[in-house]
Amino acid sequence: MNDHNISLGRAQESVLATNKVLKNTYALLSMTLIFSGLMAFVGVSINLGHGAALIASIAAIAMLWFVLPRTANSAAGIPVIFAITGLLGLGLGPVLNHYLAVNSDIVMTALGGTGVIFLGLSGYALTTRKDFSFMAGFLMVGMFVVLGAALLNIFLEIPMLFLAVNAAIVMIMSGLILFETSSIIHGGETNYIMATASLFLSILNLFQALLHLLGAFSNND
Repeated sequence: MNDHNISLGRAQESVLATNKVLKNTYALLSMTLIFSGLMAFVGVSINLGHGAALIASIAAIAMLWFVLPRTANSAAGIPVIFAITGLLGLGLGPVLNHYLAVNSDIVMTALGGTGVIFLGLSGYALTTRKDFSFMAGFLMVGMFVVLGAALLNIFLEIPMLFLAVNAAIVMIMSGLILFETSSIIHGGETNYIMATASLFLSILNLFQALLHLLGAFSNND
């Protein structure tokens, strides 16, 4: 009887801990998305150049790799994640300016599509509570293949390969959203700062891929 009560108590504690990580993750994710959007607006407003945007993105990636893992378990991780997402948002300036100049509807459609995909996939993972950990290997291989194809296309500049790469990114990022949400639900990810970083990057890459696809199909890219 005592063992049953102990097991029940541990199960309840596990559920409460998972719910806390989910709540903190989505709260922090919402704030970082808003902040990143504001920084993207700054990048557009000041007509940020490609060089400055590249520097901002490289600085964000460096912080993501070398600073965030060391600070994610403390309060210091909060300003770090805001710095990363802010720099990535700022780095979107030139891309957004390009599409806003040719057709502002492309940006709004990509933004809306990103929101629908994220909310739909997150809602599905939260409702069904399915374990999507089996996708890890497929997603990892897919990312390496897409990265290789993207680097190759820098030199080849093949329009169809460009479309294929971005379509693949949409699929992979969608899979990552399912995987990452499932990981939080099933206790694989217990750090809400790292969970926020993972989901933010998936959303950002999804948005950019949709932006490129819409631009290409609108004959504006």
